[in-house]
Amino acid sequence: MATSPQPPLPADPLRERAARLKLFGLLAHWDEHQSAPWLATVIDHEETERQKRSLERRIRDAHLGRFKPIADFDWSWPKQIDRDLVEELLTLEFLKTSGNVVLVGTSGLGKTMIAQNLVHQAVLRGHSARFVTASELLNDLVAQESTAALGRRLRRYSHPTLLAIDEVGYLSYDSRHADLLFQVVSRRTEQKSTIITTNRAFKDWSTVFPNASCIVALVDRIIQRAEVVEIEGESYRLKEAQEREAKRLAERAARAKGSKAAKPR
Repeated sequence: MATSPQPPLPADPLRERAARLKLFGLLAHWDEHQSAPWLATVIDHEETERQKRSLERRIRDAHLGRFKPIADFDWSWPKQIDRDLVEELLTLEFLKTSGNVVLVGTSGLGKTMIAQNLVHQAVLRGHSARFVTASELLNDLVAQESTAALGRRLRRYSHPTLLAIDEVGYLSYDSRHADLLFQVVSRRTEQKSTIITTNRAFKDWSTVFPNASCIVALVDRIIQRAEVVEIEGESYRLKEAQEREAKRLAERAARAKGSKAAKPR
């Protein structure tokens, strides 16, 4: 008489957590310790510490430096910006489809700030991410002296789930730089998401990379499944500088007035 199959044993959530943590020594002696009152606490501590270290490593690898949080962005200053689109991008839904983001506008309008906040959000949510200026990336790649070294560097920029390349268009580069940027973008296309900030419309990129034959293909890969945020207006940094100067003048005038009033008559 055939015996009916035995129902599977109920899953042990604590043991599954230990397995995810790869605590092989503990798992090998699980029967001895599974009822110990300290077991859950130890696993909690291990998970918390690993999450902390993972976050610290991702933040370090992102190379963000200091930046302003998006809560400080003055949405009223640009003459044109799609705030709804930016806030939607901050949900990071575009990462699910390996979509790209392009931030276009003149200097001082917050392109870099938005890109840094997108990278930061990705890091906080467990993704690998990296922020780099175009000049840093391209000069790093050009400096590699062998094919093997270049391959390793290309993998460094191809690996992160999100790569932000800042300030494309502020300097001019030769065709070798253009070819290297094309390699980075091509390796990431449909695999990982890339953010580009630029002060030039794509039709003007031929002046950024003069004589480069790959520009059309490069732009085509960047805009494939890309969200483009166009920002127009005057430099916010100039506005802040003018406000600081006005504040200094007002404080100087107030001190002069106070000093004058304090003199005996």
